[in-house]
Amino acid sequence: MRTAVVTGGGSGIGQAVAERLRKDGHQVAVFDIRPSGGELEFAVDVTDRAQIDDAVAQVHDRLGPVTILVNGAGVEVYRRFLNLSFEDWNRAIDVNLHGVFHCTQAILPDMLDAGWGRIVNISSSSTHSGQPFMSAYVAAKTGVNGLAKSLALEYGPSGVTVNAVPPGFVDTPMLRRAEGKGLLGGTIDEHIQRTPVRRAGRPEDIAAACSFLTSDEAGYITGQILGVNGGRNT
Repeated sequence: MRTAVVTGGGSGIGQAVAERLRKDGHQVAVFDIRPSGGELEFAVDVTDRAQIDDAVAQVHDRLGPVTILVNGAGVEVYRRFLNLSFEDWNRAIDVNLHGVFHCTQAILPDMLDAGWGRIVNISSSSTHSGQPFMSAYVAAKTGVNGLAKSLALEYGPSGVTVNAVPPGFVDTPMLRRAEGKGLLGGTIDEHIQRTPVRRAGRPEDIAAACSFLTSDEAGYITGQILGVNGGRNT
């Protein structure tokens, strides 16, 4: 049994990942700005290093060192670029990229001490294709992919693998909000017809990829970007 931290685990993809890792036999702590109230859920803003360090200390006290980290916390920002304020831009970068920096830096020492670790960064299929009205979000998530590749090279010799999973067209509250605002370039049903597997993704699809990448069997896979998108990006 290993100890895992899943950020953004209070809902959507993060919640599915946390549930899957529990089924895999791991002890799972959730960091979320709006935790759902579970026993091992901590109210954490991933842009606040002090909150992260405090939550990690509490996890240590209750569960021991952390050797699995899934960075799933994120926030979408929809703005036409010329209407994008620098505050909006910074918010997207702060949550989606700086949050990964803070959580990884806080937890990585546990993995180095153990000589074994698994880090999975949840990015976005928009890093492959771009997305109108989401330049800040796409820029941040592209940084998340680059960070995974660099850390994989740096810490592979220490037994730590680092990979990224960019979900594509997954039925989450974020996707439904985008549809409601007319930001998808069509309805969800219309997008399904343009998806090779002819369905929207489920949070459980992303969780399955994370389950594999955090396993012993995935020890020879690092620095990779594993797209889970129904064939929309190949």
